[in-house]
Amino acid sequence: MHSKDARAAGETEQRLYALSAWRETPFCTDRERAALAWTEAITLISSGHAPDEVYEEVQQRLTEEELVNLTLAIVAINGWNRLAIGFRAVPGSYQPTGQSVATAKSR
Repeated sequence: MHSKDARAAGETEQRLYALSAWRETPFCTDRERAALAWTEAITLISSGHAPDEVYEEVQQRLTEEELVNLTLAIVAINGWNRLAIGFRAVPGSYQPTGQSVATAKSR
């Protein structure tokens, strides 16, 4: 779902495929790295809380409004993921707004 939206918004395949290795890739900015670290910390909150060093770094890279918006997006996506898992949603059926199923199948 999110990778489909990212592609529709113009994100490159290279960056999408390497997302799970964002710490090792040379094409993430410091700002993106801070946002990704914060995303992991909030998503995995039960296993490590939100470390002070991650919070301090993201505060330096994002405005307060951006940090709030990012955190709300993380919470919303995590919530929707839990609903989808709980209700046995079929992965892969989502299509970005404005994209036809035929167009998506041709990819």
